[in-house]
Amino acid sequence: MAVISICMATYNGEQFIREQIDSILAQISPDDELVISDDSSTDSTCSIITSYHDSRIVFLHNDSHNFKWNFYNALRHAKGEYIYLADQDDVWLPCKIQVCQQALRQYDLVVSDCILTDKSLNVIKPSFFSFYHSGPGIIKNCINNTYFGACMAMRRNVLEAAMPFPETIEMGHDIWLGLVAESIGKVKFLKQPLLYYRRHGLALTNLNQPLLTRSKRSLWTKIKSRFIVLYTIFNWRRQHKQC
Repeated sequence: MAVISICMATYNGEQFIREQIDSILAQISPDDELVISDDSSTDSTCSIITSYHDSRIVFLHNDSHNFKWNFYNALRHAKGEYIYLADQDDVWLPCKIQVCQQALRQYDLVVSDCILTDKSLNVIKPSFFSFYHSGPGIIKNCINNTYFGACMAMRRNVLEAAMPFPETIEMGHDIWLGLVAESIGKVKFLKQPLLYYRRHGLALTNLNQPLLTRSKRSLWTKIKSRFIVLYTIFNWRRQHKQC
């Protein structure tokens, strides 16, 4: 049976990480792995992780101070044929791996819907897809990315094609993997919610604001950022075709 690798990046996640780890370990076999890369946490995150004494957990220390490169550190150590991304503060529904594995028989990368909740897992919106207009499309996602890593699972060929990650800070790890997958294979957005996507004061992504006001960057900076993303993926596609 093919090995599954779940890759998680952590930083000061003591408040919620145990619940997330428990929801993942309950679904994976003794041969699978949960690869956790911690970016120099200063709270009890590391001690919580090491308290499990579970051979399926591969614990890595990192010092990038950047969530993209923290995920990269976890991904480059993944050994599985199937790779999942996981945030430290969510909770996976019990059927997540089963549903994704079935879809990955036909697709190179899948993105599942999720249930948006507050920090106590009270439902804010029952469908992230409906709220965020999620779906495939290179141009679409360069303009408004709906490849959210917490909801993604992929075959190893996608990860290998995407390595190494682009250096630009404008290209996040999740959108890069999604765009590469669209370029080399088939992508599926699954309408079934498979996790609780927890939003709280410490979350990196602010989903409560419209697209153009979601960050404090100027409109010109946002437009420039999207051009950089477009250029990066189309330049990669051109070079990939020449290989």
